[in-house]
Amino acid sequence: MSSLDQLQPLITPPPIGFWPPAPGWWLLLVLLPLLGLGLWQLRRFLPAKRSTVRAEQPLDPARLAALAELAQFPKPYDGAPAGAWLQQLNGLLKRLCRNHYPYSQSHTLNGRKWLAFLDNRCPAAGLTRWMVLVEGAYKPECKLDDKAIAGLTHAVEIWIRKHV
Repeated sequence: MSSLDQLQPLITPPPIGFWPPAPGWWLLLVLLPLLGLGLWQLRRFLPAKRSTVRAEQPLDPARLAALAELAQFPKPYDGAPAGAWLQQLNGLLKRLCRNHYPYSQSHTLNGRKWLAFLDNRCPAAGLTRWMVLVEGAYKPECKLDDKAIAGLTHAVEIWIRKHV
């Protein structure tokens, strides 16, 4: 007989059941819903989220000068040719871009690429829909109605104020 035969068989412990939990777990089971209810009631005392109204930043002197120059341009009302006015608008925008974005080579752009560049800097202005800005200067006797003149002027003002 070997010594292994003389050993007693291993005693396996009884399986640990899930239920009933230990006394501390009962306390936790009661406290968690109470904690959730307390937090739910506490939210009344937290400050309400207020919508913040963004005020416009004060404009730098270059933008103020550009807006003043834009206001001085003679607008082609009453069927007057608009080519010179459109060239003035383009010249003003090109100068602003050359000063604000010196490494972008924006002064070399024309046509749709120029309008896309302007729109990338300020989508709120929506200058891509004003193709007359780039084409009108080259059309003989280009004429705009008063509504188009006001809309284009407003779009350029928005671009000057808000471009990034």
